[in-house]
Amino acid sequence: MMHRRAFLTAAASLPLAAAPAPKRIAAIITEYRPGSHADVVIGKYLEGYKQNDTPPYPRNKIVSMFTEQVPKTDMSRERARKFGVPLFRTAAEALTLGGDKLAVNDKEQKLYPRFEMFLKITDVFRQSGRAVPLFNDKHLSWSWRQAKRMVEISRELKFPMLAGSSVPVAMRIPSVDAPFGARQTKAVAISYSGLDIYGFHLLESLQCLTERRRGGETGVRSVQCFQKDACWRYMAENSWVQRLFERALANSNTKKPGDARTLVKDPTVFAIEYADGLQAAAFLMTGLVEDFTAAIDIDGQAAPFSVLMNLQNGRPHHHFGCLVQKIEELFETGKAPYPVERTLLTSGMLDFALESRFQGYKKLATPELEKVRYQASAASHFCKEGWS
Repeated sequence: MMHRRAFLTAAASLPLAAAPAPKRIAAIITEYRPGSHADVVIGKYLEGYKQNDTPPYPRNKIVSMFTEQVPKTDMSRERARKFGVPLFRTAAEALTLGGDKLAVNDKEQKLYPRFEMFLKITDVFRQSGRAVPLFNDKHLSWSWRQAKRMVEISRELKFPMLAGSSVPVAMRIPSVDAPFGARQTKAVAISYSGLDIYGFHLLESLQCLTERRRGGETGVRSVQCFQKDACWRYMAENSWVQRLFERALANSNTKKPGDARTLVKDPTVFAIEYADGLQAAAFLMTGLVEDFTAAIDIDGQAAPFSVLMNLQNGRPHHHFGCLVQKIEELFETGKAPYPVERTLLTSGMLDFALESRFQGYKKLATPELEKVRYQASAASHFCKEGWS
């Protein structure tokens, strides 16, 4: 099963001279259709950040495309013709511009072929004896083992890799980040939509805040999924969950009036225990909200930190423009703005949460995820007011 949402990987070449020439980018895509991630990411490179064929544009350029699938609503052929971008029959040809050397820049789970496409790209890196920056849209893989292997290969071949959701880089209300280096004790995040499709976005919206805690990221000790009545019971049995849930919900711009238990037909929560003792709960509340909010208890702070991640900001797909800014930073500098380990950990959290559900909602120990340790930088990466 590999259809619907697009998987995008773009590779950017390293600068050939000191002059800041635009990088050349290969777009390796599952499918390019209206509203897909390919549309709202690649579209900004071709049509400008506002996708209306007017400035501002990303500085770097798409010079080749490959699509794994061609649905009836395919846009790749028309876009390629309009913007003069060569469309190749294989990922290898797109990466080499038809030559033999790398010529471009750098459980209800949908089995998107991210890992397989990643291998196609890194095979060309190996054959060329040259590896370049790579961006991977959304989670690394539906499989923890595959996600882990992708990061291992990036380290083996020594290329910078950026991955993940557009939610952490979206504008925020208020325009604040979790205090860097402060001790966190409890955290709640709220979102909506399907387990797999938005479960990852939800977990990464949580992780981009919790990774800023004292000591950095220390990994995840256990994951458990609860649904329907068990979800409400979990909330009732943990007073901190109810309190932070209400605080996060207060930031929502889309909260529906009425009783949550009536509005939400299939409530779900992922209960997460971090290795350093932080406890977190990530809720999918379809029918109650249509946005992303979070609340976190911070040591020494009377009121919880809380925030709304404001995706559209009054413009369709505005948050993908924020993501393209970070992709541009990767290609321009050869350094990932934030660690790929964030996406590795959240990919694993989602895989194990869905495995918990598959195994009858058992609490699953996750020693594999305890090994994912990293230190985020103090810098914040979400879009600020005044950005185009």
